[in-house]
Amino acid sequence: QVQLVESGGGLVQAGGSLRLSCAASGSMSSINTVGWYRQAPGKQRELVASITRGGNTNYADSVKGRFTISRDNAKNTVYLQMNSLKPEDTDVYYCNADVLVSGWLNNYWGQGTQVTVSS
Repeated sequence: QVQLVESGGGLVQAGGSLRLSCAASGSMSSINTVGWYRQAPGKQRELVASITRGGNTNYADSVKGRFTISRDNAKNTVYLQMNSLKPEDTDVYYCNADVLVSGWLNNYWGQGTQVTVSS
């Protein structure tokens, strides 16, 4: 069973930084595309950033220039460096990954980590 565990969330003042980590564990062949999503209560989950296994990245317009997604394939870990944080970045952040397991591509979600930005 593959598990994704997010960490690094917390409370930060506006203009500050946080780095989120998403670590995958379990029996797997490889991790393909990984995305960071965020969701506020009563709202739809939205894609913040994604990265392919080869390192191609994609960002939501609202975070371009402030957030950077990266990955360490040897550690099965993906990071989201968040700089110049704004109160509107306050959300629960979720990691999502396409993981190759026994020849099958499965999709997994982490449990989420809270990010709170105070003004």
